[in-house]
Amino acid sequence: QVQLVESGGGLVQAGGSLKLSCAASGSIFSIYDMGWYRQAPGKERELVASITSSGNTDYADSVKGRFTISRDSAKNTVYLQMNSLKPEDTAVYYCKADVSIVYYSTRRRLDYWGQGTQVTVSS
Repeated sequence: QVQLVESGGGLVQAGGSLKLSCAASGSIFSIYDMGWYRQAPGKERELVASITSSGNTDYADSVKGRFTISRDSAKNTVYLQMNSLKPEDTAVYYCKADVSIVYYSTRRRLDYWGQGTQVTVSS
């Protein structure tokens, strides 16, 4: 019904930058909140940043001042600009979208997740 496709992960040295993208497609009526989460080996998945449909943002304390979340509603895409990366930012990054979908003659509101993209920061 809805697919989230992430891109932009990779290997970068400490202090470097990466920009992640996540594009949503499918039977979308509207998208509410979008967010980025990450999961490091042996740790629980945690919220990194989120953005509402009106553009309000929220960040984990560990990334404030370094990461910026944005979205292009016309493209159903959310971005995460990551600067001043640290080794502790190494994780699989997932995007999530709160989506109202067209389901036959009705609508349903569901959360969808991307497949994840690996970000590795070397020291």
